[in-house]
Amino acid sequence: MGEGREYVSRSDELGNIHISEEVLAVIAAAAVLEVEGIGGLAANLGTDLAELLGKKNLSRGIHIQVEDENVTVDLSILVKYGYTIPDVARAVQEAVAGSIEATSGLTVAAVNVNVGGVVFEKEPKKAP
Repeated sequence: MGEGREYVSRSDELGNIHISEEVLAVIAAAAVLEVEGIGGLAANLGTDLAELLGKKNLSRGIHIQVEDENVTVDLSILVKYGYTIPDVARAVQEAVAGSIEATSGLTVAAVNVNVGGVVFEKEPKKAP
């Protein structure tokens, strides 16, 4: 299954199921972006370098680690100004864990949230 991607493999009575860690990261990203108070995902140095090299990635700012059937998610977010950071972070943890568990059947051991910044809403320009 090449390209240096990591896969989570599960066996059942009909055969094997392989889930790319990148798929889990995209599921996590989608869950994060649905949480109220999120201004976006914050990039880290590795994803900035990947984008410079032309490898754009929806799951930037998200790192997935799978050990046995336990998933650990490390992610960086931007919080909209005016929202309570611990409340938004808790909602992100719950949304990510719920989405990954519901779609993959894997157990989420931890969702580590790093707040990389605060985003201010842009005011619409007034007509002269």
